[in-house]
Amino acid sequence: MRASLIQIAVSEGESVESRRRRVASLVRDQSGADLVVLPELWTTGAFAYEGFGSEAEPLEGPTYEAMAKAASDAGVWLHAGSIPEHTPDGTLYNTSLVFSPSGDLIAAYRKIHRFGFDKGEAVLMGAGRDLVTVRLPETTLGLATCYDLRFPELFRGLVDAGAETLVIPAGWPERRRAHWTLLAQARAVENQAYVLACGTAGTHAGVPQAGHSIVVDPWGEVLAEAGADEEVLTVEFDAAKVAVTRDQFPALKDRMLGLDAPRR
Repeated sequence: MRASLIQIAVSEGESVESRRRRVASLVRDQSGADLVVLPELWTTGAFAYEGFGSEAEPLEGPTYEAMAKAASDAGVWLHAGSIPEHTPDGTLYNTSLVFSPSGDLIAAYRKIHRFGFDKGEAVLMGAGRDLVTVRLPETTLGLATCYDLRFPELFRGLVDAGAETLVIPAGWPERRRAHWTLLAQARAVENQAYVLACGTAGTHAGVPQAGHSIVVDPWGEVLAEAGADEEVLTVEFDAAKVAVTRDQFPALKDRMLGLDAPRR
């Protein structure tokens, strides 16, 4: 399976519409990939809180339309990162969109854990409630977003729902980059799953971004890692390794807590 993580630079001075066109072009360039992944809140910048309300879109808004067409043009599965979504009742969500190679919306995931404590996303956006998985021909994706990475119980739930590849778009700050790498490897090892974690480059509202998108295999080995600047990180991996790893080292079968969770 071939995946391309597009580590976009989200910087001041570029309009949302211009960035949308640029990103669509980058997606179309990945026509040889099976799966393409974009970062969190790449239309606005994850720390550009003041723009969340004004830049928020309905689910089937301009970013939806542009990314659906880009997925179809490239013939790829596209995890289009996340957008600030506004619902008819006025609630904002940090919402991820996944499109099929024909451009159909297959899944939407509203971020469950909102970052900011008593400011920013934590007070401006609603919290999602649902775990979301997406079945691809080669693997089942489990969806999470940025700050979710710090909450291992979410990923246990995704594994119980059948996830084999954990996809995590993010706008992670440079000052906590060590945590980004460590947690990505931890989620891979403890869940015996691939982790595809796609971050942003550039600076959001004065906050330098970590970049360093990363792909980790079920043993915790880093298969590929980006640098700090904008780039496309492409990696080929054997999706069947998840089943092999879980069979050869069946640690998940020895769980003693959360045994009332659905098993697959």
